[in-house]
Amino acid sequence: MRSKFATKLILMIVLAGLTSIANAQCKQFTKKYCLPGIEPFTYNGQLNSAVLNEGDAAELLLTFYAGQSYRILVCNQETLGSLHFKLLDTERNLIFDNKEFDYVQFWDFKANSTQQLIVQVVVPEKSKKNDMIQSGCVSILVGFKDDSGN
Repeated sequence: MRSKFATKLILMIVLAGLTSIANAQCKQFTKKYCLPGIEPFTYNGQLNSAVLNEGDAAELLLTFYAGQSYRILVCNQETLGSLHFKLLDTERNLIFDNKEFDYVQFWDFKANSTQQLIVQVVVPEKSKKNDMIQSGCVSILVGFKDDSGN
């Protein structure tokens, strides 16, 4: 009984360690490969990244302020291929779908009013049943420009 508990405890510690290593690698990937894609906008400083697998979906609720222009950038490791992302209002009405624009990685827009929006990201499934499922870092970054003085 004790050895099963010890084995489970060790396994949990190892998995937690692997998760923190993956998150640290994702953070480094984001800084090196994704942040340059925010320019000429100013990065808002919030790092929203995770390691996702094929077929995974994630959502992030963000606040956008009136009078500012924004860039939403969805950046990922090449192993995942092109990601599908949408921007929805809180009632889940579609505002933007990158599928309609050949799966571009970013979208620029101006917020006419302060509002919360949902960024929804889907990692496509492309593996065959016998293949290993691919995983990789996915980051959602926001840049802004203050247009209130213009």
